[in-house]
Amino acid sequence: MIVFARHGETAANRARLALGRADPVLTEVGRSQADALARCLGGEEIHAVFSSPLVRAQETAAAIATALGLVVETDNRLIELDYGEWDEHRFEDLPRDEVLRWRTDPSFAPPGGESLMAVEERVAAFCKQHVGGPPVVAVSHVSPIKAGAIWAMGAGPELAWRMFCSVASIARIDAPVGVPRLLSWNDTSHL
Repeated sequence: MIVFARHGETAANRARLALGRADPVLTEVGRSQADALARCLGGEEIHAVFSSPLVRAQETAAAIATALGLVVETDNRLIELDYGEWDEHRFEDLPRDEVLRWRTDPSFAPPGGESLMAVEERVAAFCKQHVGGPPVVAVSHVSPIKAGAIWAMGAGPELAWRMFCSVASIARIDAPVGVPRLLSWNDTSHL
């Protein structure tokens, strides 16, 4: 089983900015959310904690790993979508025609950025490696977590725009008989 955990809140999340490869730290609320994730997952039988290399995910993963008595293993496949020139901008302030194309064409990448298809490819590789094995936690970001859920459901990346993933939420995927499935989505009951 893979337990995906989205990192806690940052100031950019609170301001509703596109947040890709920019690397802000957690807010006080975000650290509290990371602690809540750690309390929630701390009693589970988890064999490894993987994290995106970005600070907000690393801070969240550190709290979870400490509660489990594990160390954080960084996996670059869990990094957030590269928004390129759109990073740390409000979507409302971006060219409307480009944002519409991005939301209807999974192969479209923001200027200097990365497409949803590219995110799906790298996250699928992570999922194939870990699903069906011992339970692991993967601390990541909205786009990779959506990609993991979409992979488990056998759907296309365009489904990402129909999903909402809260900060500090949990999603679980597994493949107990070799067929991936989404067990839970956007669980925030621990907050």
